[in-house]
Amino acid sequence: MHEAYRKVYRELYFGHWWWLAREEVVIETLRRAGVKGGGRVLDVGCGCGLLFPRLAEFGEVEGIEVDAASAREGAARYAIHVGSFDRTFQPGRRYALILLLDVLEHLEDPKAALSYAVELLVESGVVLATVPALNCLWTTHDDLNQHLRRYSKTSFARLAYEAELKVHYSRYIFQWLAAAKLLVRATESFVPTMPKPPLIPPPLVNRILYRASRWEEVLLRRLPMPFGNSLLVVGGKAN
Repeated sequence: MHEAYRKVYRELYFGHWWWLAREEVVIETLRRAGVKGGGRVLDVGCGCGLLFPRLAEFGEVEGIEVDAASAREGAARYAIHVGSFDRTFQPGRRYALILLLDVLEHLEDPKAALSYAVELLVESGVVLATVPALNCLWTTHDDLNQHLRRYSKTSFARLAYEAELKVHYSRYIFQWLAAAKLLVRATESFVPTMPKPPLIPPPLVNRILYRASRWEEVLLRRLPMPFGNSLLVVGGKAN
């Protein structure tokens, strides 16, 4: 994690409309997917475990985080392994649910990571992944977050096929934000911009943007929207 980002991450996670809205989308998607409690849950790229209290609804939660400083922050309260999510990670167990929330876009070999996630599932297990969507939405925010790529449904489907993940469900989310990102990209093409961590908007604006995202989810979730700022994918083991 970029050092400037790490310093404000906790504040952003609990205060910024985007993190709040994404958390609700993830939890609601898991419920609709029929993920039950009682199994083991692995949060890959878990940071300091800020999502763990919500994930406890679905089972016994642990995480793995490559950034040692972030992992140490949560290690006193949660089971967090420090290291890369590859075959050096040998947990000695399999999981009913594995989350890769905005992780794969950072990895040199996303196929290997996704394939290993599938391998670590129980037979009926679920992988839920979110990734930034569509290369046309690339901005300095991607540079700050050290992204290597953004995904379309097609490119993620190809990755899933190579990793032997059977995709049950995929859709774009944050449609209105995609339009805003296009405007930001156009502005940055004319005005050089240094990447910097996002700020929490003023309270009223923050509430409006959160509500807009939640209403968008309610109104558009069942529609095959062809764009969005993020892509959400649910899958499992291929038969």
